[in-house]
Amino acid sequence: MAVPNRLPKLSPTYSNDIAEHCELRSITMSGLGRALISFGIVLVVVGALVSLSDKLPWLGHLPGDIHIQRGRFSFYFPLTTCVIVSIVISLIAYWFKR
Repeated sequence: MAVPNRLPKLSPTYSNDIAEHCELRSITMSGLGRALISFGIVLVVVGALVSLSDKLPWLGHLPGDIHIQRGRFSFYFPLTTCVIVSIVISLIAYWFKR
């Protein structure tokens, strides 16, 4: 026994709105997937740098890094290291954006 079709007919503009919504959602989800993959790659790179930090003793002790020590007070700010790390991260982000 056949079941009668009781669904209302959609107007062409309504069905176009649904199609546009689905397409927009698809674009958003693909962007989310790319963002998650990029975030995962960044985590892997940071993890590798942290695990290799013992093998790079010069990192954090470059000329231009600020180290002040007076009595019991010690202040250390790796200015040059921060600039170099920022440049490297910017180049990696530029590379992935292309």
